Amino acid sequence: MLLANPGFVRDAHSAASSKGVPGIRILPLNVACESTVAEDIEAGTAEAMPRIAEALTKPLTAEEKSPQPSTSAPPRIAFKGNYEEVNRFFYRKGWTDGLPIVPPTEKAIAEMMTGTDLPPDHMVTKVIPRMGKATVEKIAVNAVMAGALPTHMPVLIAAVKALMNQKTRFDTFEVSTGSWAPFFAINGPIRNDIHINYGSGALSPGDIANAAIGRAVGLIVKNIGGARKGIEDMGVIGNPSKYTLVIGESEEESPWEPLHVERGYKKEDNTLTVFFPNSYTQSVPRGTSAEGIAQSLAAMGPWGMSCLIVIPSHAKVLADAGWTKEKLKEFILQNAANPFRSYDEDSDVLSEPPRAVDTDGLMLLVAGGPGAWMGMLRSVGGIENDFVTTKIELPRNWDALVKKYKNVVPVYAGY
Repeated sequence: MLLANPGFVRDAHSAASSKGVPGIRILPLNVACESTVAEDIEAGTAEAMPRIAEALTKPLTAEEKSPQPSTSAPPRIAFKGNYEEVNRFFYRKGWTDGLPIVPPTEKAIAEMMTGTDLPPDHMVTKVIPRMGKATVEKIAVNAVMAGALPTHMPVLIAAVKALMNQKTRFDTFEVSTGSWAPFFAINGPIRNDIHINYGSGALSPGDIANAAIGRAVGLIVKNIGGARKGIEDMGVIGNPSKYTLVIGESEEESPWEPLHVERGYKKEDNTLTVFFPNSYTQSVPRGTSAEGIAQSLAAMGPWGMSCLIVIPSHAKVLADAGWTKEKLKEFILQNAANPFRSYDEDSDVLSEPPRAVDTDGLMLLVAGGPGAWMGMLRSVGGIENDFVTTKIELPRNWDALVKKYKNVVPVYAGY
């Protein structure tokens, strides 16, 4: 038997079923989530005790004794209809993210799989929470739905692998109440091959690679992994970054070694680095000197795992004044403002949440366009995790594939 807050009963049933005990009894406990009010906790517990006793002594039903899982295999062709009908069908099935999808036809899936040398039935990994098998074909299906291009497949395969690295804490973040979202930083020549935006508005809508790669990952997590909003993904408020959070690094304009070289890879390697922030903010520097920029970055409060996005012009000012990445990180950690000081009722003092205690918990990424803004993505909640970098493997036909899709870029008309 399990006790659960009423809002988490469906989540509890899903979790129990995925662990092989779908018939377990789950009772709602009328106590507010994470309550610290002793009277409310005692009242809710007292109210639940008779029902707990009944649930523990009442004979099991036939279904509880031997629950029968569904054994019917899903059809390969899920639906036939026009564009609007397909979208309505997929939405009602809970297979979309609320936006229109590209119908995953056999032809479209086959074209998507030209972006990898792996066979369709190759299982890249199993994705939590239901441990769904992320085969190359299933990844391709969700990539098509998201509007991705075949040139995005190597990145998507690397992304799925990276998520399931235990150091990311994806097992907690993707289903937690804190609404963490995967942030992907792309390095290497592939940035330009597939037109990843790392300049003006890199985190804004408008670029198919940034948009579709992140969106495809979200669909993969939902449709293969089974993390459905309000059932397994219990984000209290939610996070718009779950639609997509993808950026490249402006390696050509950076005065420092790029992120993937800093993390032990060769400059010519293509890599994807992931971590899970649930907070994003922007600020402007107090001054445009190196000291002013450094102080302003520290003032943004990078507590916990954080990525600071430094625009190229600021990075150049810092580097010209002798600031290396390591020196800047150390200064920021020593001078970081604490944005989360909170009142501790037991000790009557202000308490401080965990912070990045060393430079491994702070990522500096050079990206963005002209201007004076700086950005920060931060993991709020005190859950220990790491940045994870994965190499992106390209198919043998990569050059031909890039050539085929090189003109899929926006061309704006002049006003």
